[in-house]
Amino acid sequence: MIIDAQQIKAVIFDLDGVIYRGQTPLPGADDVTRWLQARDFQTYYFTNNSTKTRESYVELLAGYGVSTDVDHIVTSASLTVRYFTDNDLLPARVLVVGEAGLPAELREVGVQVVRRRGGKPVDYVVVGMDRKFTYAKLHEAQQAILAGATFIATNRDATYPIEGNVIPGGGSIVAAVATAAEKEPILIGKPSPEAGRLITHMAGVEAHEALMVGDRLETDIEMGRRAGLLTCLVLTGISTRQEAEALPPKSQPHWIVDTIQQVPDILEGRAALNEGAR
Repeated sequence: MIIDAQQIKAVIFDLDGVIYRGQTPLPGADDVTRWLQARDFQTYYFTNNSTKTRESYVELLAGYGVSTDVDHIVTSASLTVRYFTDNDLLPARVLVVGEAGLPAELREVGVQVVRRRGGKPVDYVVVGMDRKFTYAKLHEAQQAILAGATFIATNRDATYPIEGNVIPGGGSIVAAVATAAEKEPILIGKPSPEAGRLITHMAGVEAHEALMVGDRLETDIEMGRRAGLLTCLVLTGISTRQEAEALPPKSQPHWIVDTIQQVPDILEGRAALNEGAR
């Protein structure tokens, strides 16, 4: 495939480690997103984090000087909702292990959300990041899955970037449930290529006309490559240049940049392609 950055019409940003880290905006994120909007690039924000609603992310980004709306926010929680609605799985009784954003998104489409099994069967167990995860929650999820509930994971990110460090991500909680229930989940978020295809469909562009910008090779870049998108690794989050260059060519990002501030260079054809990518 001939790679032409000047054909790009849509840019998809990961959030954690790209736009901000922890509660601190990363330099240039506000300027770059305004630059894109002024030039009519379609701009989407796609996070594996399921802890907040899309409305909450709109407010959060506004506080960092980034203007958007719910139609341009995609989260692993909103993708989980799409999984239920697109596959005609409603009505459903769902045991949720996760923070406020996940049950809120599910309830909006009529999912019956529970935290304990109670006396009725549970149809699905949905697990995301939960910073108040306990043994009791693990036990409830395990027992529901052992009784026949379908196990769904919003994401399997092992870590989550914060200022100067990382903390356990949603994937660590998913791993605990998978171990206890001896069952692997259906994975909804990145690196599933369906997520990338959904966004390009929403944007009305071809895969090669979209650029995925992320900080994590095994989710952001892998999803982009599997969905046929162009990809850019920024080095302000989890993955390193050395890790990227050690991957097989088909898994390497098309561009590797230090910060989001270099994204306009890519779009205007001034940034060099990563020579290892194919």
